[in-house]
Amino acid sequence: MRIDEHSPAPPVATTAPARLARLAPWLLALSVAARLAWTYLVPNGANFVDLHVYVGGAATIGTGRSLYDFVYAEQTPDFPLPFTYPPFAAVLFQPLHLVPFGVLSFAWQFGIIAALYGVVWVTLRLLGRAEHRLAMLWTAVGIWTEPLRSTFDYGQVNVILVLAVLFAVLSSRWWLSGLLVGLAAGIKLTPAVSGLYFVGVRRWGAALFSGVVFFGTIGVSLLVLGDQARFYFTDLLGDADRIGPIGTSFNQSWRGGISRILGHDAGYGPVVVAALVVTAVLAVLAWRAVDARSDRLGGILVVQLFGLLLSPISWTHHWVWLVPLIVWLLHGPKRERRGARVLGWGWLILILIGVPWLLSFAQPTIWEIGRPWYLAWAGLIYIVATLATLGWIAATGRRSR
Repeated sequence: MRIDEHSPAPPVATTAPARLARLAPWLLALSVAARLAWTYLVPNGANFVDLHVYVGGAATIGTGRSLYDFVYAEQTPDFPLPFTYPPFAAVLFQPLHLVPFGVLSFAWQFGIIAALYGVVWVTLRLLGRAEHRLAMLWTAVGIWTEPLRSTFDYGQVNVILVLAVLFAVLSSRWWLSGLLVGLAAGIKLTPAVSGLYFVGVRRWGAALFSGVVFFGTIGVSLLVLGDQARFYFTDLLGDADRIGPIGTSFNQSWRGGISRILGHDAGYGPVVVAALVVTAVLAVLAWRAVDARSDRLGGILVVQLFGLLLSPISWTHHWVWLVPLIVWLLHGPKRERRGARVLGWGWLILILIGVPWLLSFAQPTIWEIGRPWYLAWAGLIYIVATLATLGWIAATGRRSR
């Protein structure tokens, strides 16, 4: 048989992932443009109330006014927002009040997008897949998840803190890892739980230095703010009522979920403590299953999921950790295990819909804890999904052994 050497080669099939990878920069640009359009063209597209609190509270420094007497109520008359963050956050944010707020809020949104891209890229790098186009795709999607929607709306800082912790896990330098976690905890106390990861993998230098840096932020705060810093660490620390309404559906911690079912603030009573003990057991089993020395991302995710349920208040914008979790489930070392895709895509659908956000329209007010039983139990959505995830991780580790 004679072969025609000049005949064209048969077309090579292009897979859907390959086509998406080629389109990744355009999809990210479209997603960013749509987000900005939502912010500025849709009524109440974003109110930046937390950014107002950062700026307004920090602006009290050097004026003689008390930092912790500051409240922002212009857009939140039913809940005047006080400055609830550690005093070091005010010291760090103090220069922001020199920037016109419109310019600051616009730049802040791009900072959130850049930090989200960084979160996804470091997540993929921890998985050995530092692929920029894949990071662009997940960033384009992540912008529209509930944790990021509330981050954009309020002008929150959580994405930057998640990026700092992930980079601390990625870095092998004890001083840099400790510095990043210590500073993050000084800005907002919740990243302090990351110290458990360093203890668990026996990175003693990073664990100790993060504590040194955190106490250094307290020292700076005392030098700059004096009695106001002492007031925070002696009187305000642990006052969940000051942070916000415990019972609102946006609080997806054990304390919030159980309080909604009981109809009153459960505090850290027997029911909440029992739930946290069960969660701690699951977290320990999951930690053993991921082998955090070889799967650093899996290890830090287990710690952070436990921390989210442990905290008295875990607003939906605290749950930015769900983005790395989904990437880990779909691209990580357990991606071929039965249930990985169900959990990964299930979490993605859940946070794209935003069930706590939907429930917020049905709750009586943000302050009223009691509600119909079906709304109360539905408000456990992130909590139950987290328990299922930790249980699955633990079970896959047992099967592999």
